[in-house]
Amino acid sequence: MKIGLIGQGAIAQYVSERLAAEGHPVTAYLLRPERAREMRAAHGGLKGVGPVFVSSVAELPADLDLVVDCAGHQALREYGAGILQAGFDLTTVSLGALADPAFEQELRSAAAEAGTRLFLASGAIGALDALRAARIGALQRVRYIGRKPPEGWSGSPAEDQLDLSALNGLPATHFTGTAREAALSFPKNANVAAAVALAGIGFDRTEVELIADPTISANIHEIHAEGAFGQLEFRIAGKPLPGSPRSSALAAMSVVDTVLQYPSPIQF
Repeated sequence: MKIGLIGQGAIAQYVSERLAAEGHPVTAYLLRPERAREMRAAHGGLKGVGPVFVSSVAELPADLDLVVDCAGHQALREYGAGILQAGFDLTTVSLGALADPAFEQELRSAAAEAGTRLFLASGAIGALDALRAARIGALQRVRYIGRKPPEGWSGSPAEDQLDLSALNGLPATHFTGTAREAALSFPKNANVAAAVALAGIGFDRTEVELIADPTISANIHEIHAEGAFGQLEFRIAGKPLPGSPRSSALAAMSVVDTVLQYPSPIQF
C-alpha cells in the first residue's frame, strides 16, 4: 500500500515504524506548513527518495491508497473532508471530533459524494465489537468510566474542578455527563468515550464519568453495558508508548491494525 500520514507525533511515529516493518512505508506526510518546509529542507538532498512532505490536501500524491490521521481533532477538522472529497479513504483515531454533529455530517457528505470511506480506529479501548452487536437488540444502558493519574489530566478542564497537584489520597471525579459533552470538553482525553458512544447507543445516551486517581499509574478504561444480550463489563489498564506518557500504546496499535485490515479479503 501507498500510505499518507497526517502528523509526526508519538502515535504517528509508531504507526510509521510498524507499517514500514509490515512492508508499507509511509510515502507522504501532511504537516503544518512550517513543519513541512523544515522536513523538505532536511531531506533536500534526497529528492525522489523517501517520503514527500506536503502542507495541503492538494499536494498529496494522487496514487495514495489510504490516508491516516494521527494528529488529533484539529487536524481531522482541517483536512478530513478535503481528503475524502479528493478521493482518498481516511483512517482516524480522533473519534471525539465526531461529537460535533455538523462536523460528522460534513464528513459523511464528503465521503458519500466522493465514494470514499472513513475508517474509525478503536483507540485505547476494547469490547467495541460486543457493543456493536448488542445494539442490534435493545441496548439499554452504556456507561464509560475513565481513570487517569492526576498528571494525565493536566491541561484539561479537570484543572478547573480539582487541584490536581494536591491529590494524594482518594480518587476524585471531575466530570459526569454524556459522551458528547465529554468529547467536546476534553478533546485530548475523551476519544475513548467517543469510541464507546459510536459503537453503542450514541453520544447523548452514553454516560461518562472521568476520574483523577492518585492511586494508579496506568490509564484505566471501563465499560458497563446492559441490554437484551445480558450484561457486559470490560476493564483495561493501558500502558503509554515508551517515551511518551500521554500517548496510548493500544491506540497506536489500533491504527496499525485498522490500516493492515484495509486491503485484506478476510476481515475480523
